[in-house]
Amino acid sequence: MASLMESLIDNLEKENEAYNRLLKLSMEKTPVIISADLDALARITDDEQGVVNQINALDRKRQDNMKDIANVINKDVDSLKVVDLIDILKGRPAEQNRLAEIYDKLRDTLAQMKRVNEQNKQLIESSLEMVQFDMNVLQAYKAAPETANYTSNTYSAGTYMGTDKGAFDAKQ
Repeated sequence: MASLMESLIDNLEKENEAYNRLLKLSMEKTPVIISADLDALARITDDEQGVVNQINALDRKRQDNMKDIANVINKDVDSLKVVDLIDILKGRPAEQNRLAEIYDKLRDTLAQMKRVNEQNKQLIESSLEMVQFDMNVLQAYKAAPETANYTSNTYSAGTYMGTDKGAFDAKQ
């Protein structure tokens, strides 16, 4: 049991380190989103994907650790949580303290990740709204009203203001 707990604690520490790397990347992403630097955003997103792959591997290992521990203590693996293990380890204060400490660190890191990701989400939504506004302005410009020019038979000979209707100007 001791080696299983040690393996779980080590794995949780590695997970926390990986989440901290992911948090750092998310924090780097915030100014990049603001400045609309798409190349830097693509680089950071690629780096994030690598860290997420590491986290997924560590998570699978943690789940295997939890299954093994659940089998040893004869508990249901689906209902066994790290908090339960902290309570179970009352007889081993050193392991209990290490597990409680890494659990708290991991929980704090994930709370920070949630905050930064929410902030980045709001920035991206604002950027998308701005792009939509710009698109609407361009469409409105393309659909400018006709001029009031009439022929002698009172037929409209007006032209559209601005560029030709439906034309796309790549220089804009």
